[in-house]
Formats: sequence, structure tokens, C-alpha cells
Amino acid sequence: MPRFLTDVTPLRVSPDFRRLWWGLGVSSLGHQFTVVAVGLEAYHLTGSTFSVGLVGLSELVPLVVFGLYGGALLDQVDRRKAALVATVVMWATTLGLAAQAATGASRIGVLYALVALQAAGFAVNSPARTAIIPRLVEPRLLPAANALGSLSTNVSLTAGPMLGAVVVATTGFTYAYLVDAVLMSFAMWAIFRLPPIIPERQHPAATGGATAAQDGPAARGGAVRDVGLRQVLDGLRYLATQPNVRMTFLVDLCAMVFAMPRVLFPAVGVVYLGGGATTTGALTTGIAVGGIVSSLFTGGLTRRRHQGRIIVWAVTGWGLSIVAFGAVLVVAGRSRPDHVVWVALVLALVTLAAAGASDTISAVFRQSILQTATPDHMRGRLQGVFIVVVAGGPRLGDLVLGTGADRVGEAWAAVAGGLLCVLALWLLVSRNRRFLAYDAQHPEP
Repeated sequence: MPRFLTDVTPLRVSPDFRRLWWGLGVSSLGHQFTVVAVGLEAYHLTGSTFSVGLVGLSELVPLVVFGLYGGALLDQVDRRKAALVATVVMWATTLGLAAQAATGASRIGVLYALVALQAAGFAVNSPARTAIIPRLVEPRLLPAANALGSLSTNVSLTAGPMLGAVVVATTGFTYAYLVDAVLMSFAMWAIFRLPPIIPERQHPAATGGATAAQDGPAARGGAVRDVGLRQVLDGLRYLATQPNVRMTFLVDLCAMVFAMPRVLFPAVGVVYLGGGATTTGALTTGIAVGGIVSSLFTGGLTRRRHQGRIIVWAVTGWGLSIVAFGAVLVVAGRSRPDHVVWVALVLALVTLAAAGASDTISAVFRQSILQTATPDHMRGRLQGVFIVVVAGGPRLGDLVLGTGADRVGEAWAAVAGGLLCVLALWLLVSRNRRFLAYDAQHPEP
């Protein structure tokens, strides 16, 4: 049985990774306090669900712009310093959110501006942290390291919103933001303790591998080249020549654009299953719980070589799980019940937990392929693209399924979205069968 449980070898063999994992896990829990508080404060200020939705829009542009340009910057500077500066920006912004709530100077425009600034910091911080991990653990341990990261993220997504809502309800917005600021200090400490992470030059093998990693412009004390559109386009052109790495982005877009069901949850809680906001929260948590369970039992998978196959079948599982979720709603019907339909709710939670488990497995191996098949001098830029895909895909999916739900209803929108996800996935695979043969012991980009 132990060989099927989460492989904790990266925590055991790498003190730097262990500190980073704990620090980021605690910080991620705190971040959920801010996510909940911002949404509730936006509704408190405006009384408009549309205004709450604009919080996501205010994050999207900084995520895209700073994800791309920040990724290019990370290929030129010490990634440890970049991650630390970006974390400090996020920490200061969280204190700004606490200040505006505490002083009674809350304005919806101020809230949007602070959220946008925090998103800009995250867009640099997240790819920096992810690009650092391959320098802390050896390649064969990257799937296990990413599985551990998924575990801490899903725990945060499960417990954080609930705890954040309790803090807001009992003490107000200010203390929720302050909890986030305090917990974020753990991440700053963990990043501060890291050694310098200087990007390798373009041809590290020619200069001795590990030594070349210390021979970038930041290490020599020289000036860093201006980071502009050319560097961003270089990363995108490089991605266009790497079919296996490119597939990791495309298959995720299939899942998120066609079959991300979160936009359906508020209506499902009222029209199909009953329970209103409570049911909406339970459905959201169901996906995270599935992710936790699969993270706990990834030990056998993380040792597998053919990671492309695992991703394809995991995304297939995601799509079929969303089809099953929609089928449950079709059977339940649009009855607007005045009580919770428990049988239908339990079945819906099971399908969403299966979807969350599939998504976590897919994420672990997509990240592992991206980290191992990408040379270090390009890793920052492609991690920046990864952030754009991760941020933009679900938001585009909200638009696609939201539009479909207006036309055919939430239940059939979920069924159709899941089927489209599976169809688009296998069309992509038919065009790039090399992805199914991807071998982690002989990574080909």
C-alpha cells in the first residue's frame, strides 16, 4: 500500500524544497481568505453580482501581461529575487486591502485596483516559484514534487474559503486580509532561504552544465537586457516548435474552455438541487476534495514513464465526469426545489470529485513535462505562458458554458461541454501521436 501513497521523497532529500513546500502551502491557505473577502466586500459595496464578476476581469489583464513579460524577465534574473520581490508586492497589496477596509475608505474602484496589482505580483511570483523547483529536486522526482504541490493547493482550496468566510462573518473584512498577510510571511521566509537561482545560458552543456547556471548576466553583475516584446515572442516561437510541451497547454484548454462547470453552480443550487449558496459551496469543494484524494494516492503514478498517456486519460476522465454531472442534473430536472435533493446532490458531488481527481493528475504531469522538457533558459517564459493558460482558460470556460446554459439549460450545457472536451482532446491526440509516446526517461519537447 505505501508505494501507492504520495511520494514524499522530495521533502526528505531537499531541505530547500521542503521549506518552500511548507511556506507556499501555508501562504496558499491565507490567500483563500483574501479571495473570499474580496468577493464578499465587492458585493457588500455594490449589491451586484455583476460587480463581483468584474473582480475576475480586473485580474485577467495583469495576469496575461505580467505572466508573459514576467516570464521573459525570469529567464534573465535571479529567480529567487524575482519571486521574493513579487511576494513582497502581493504582501503589501494585501495590507492595502486591510487598510481600506479598516479605515472605512472602501470604494469598488480601489478594490479593483488593489486586486489587479496583486494579480500582477502573482503573475510573476507563480512562474518564478515553478521554474525554481527543477533546480531543487532531480528530474525523476519532479512528478512527486508536483503531486505534493497539488496536495497542498487542494487542501487550501477546501479549507481556506470556509475558514475565510467564518473570519469575515465574525470579525469583518480587515482581519481576513490580515490573516493572509501574516501567513504570506511564511512564503517570504521560505523564498528568502533559497540559494540564488540564476538562469542557465542557452547552451549550458558547452560550459559545464551546473557551472553555466551561475554564468548569467545577474551572476556576472552585468546589465540585464531590456525585457520587451521580442523576448516574449521568442518564447512563443520556441513553444510553436515543441509539440509535446505545446500539447500540455492545448489539452488543458480543452478541459477548461469546454468543460469547466463552476459558472453553473449558483443556478444548480437554486434550480436543480436546492440549498442555494450552501449547495454552491459544496459543489465547489467537491472538486477540491477529489483533488486531495488523488494527490494522496499518486505514488504509483509518479513513477510511470509514459506521462503523455496519463494526461490524455486524465483529461478524458475529466470530460466524462462533467458529462456524468450534467446527466445527474438532467435526471433531477429544473424543479426549483425548496429543499436539498440529497440523492442528486450526493451523486453530483461524486461526479465532481472524480473530475477533481482527474484534473489533479493531469496537472501534475503537465507541469512535470513542462519542467523537464524545457531548457532552463526558456523555463521562465513558458511558465509565464502556463500562467496565462491557467488563468485565461477557466474564465473563457465561464463564458462558453454560461452562454450554453442560457440557450439549452445548465444540465445540457454540462453534458455538451464534457463531450466537446473529450472530442477536442482526441482530435488533438490524433494530430500528435508522439504525445502518447512521451517518455519521462527520455524527454522530448
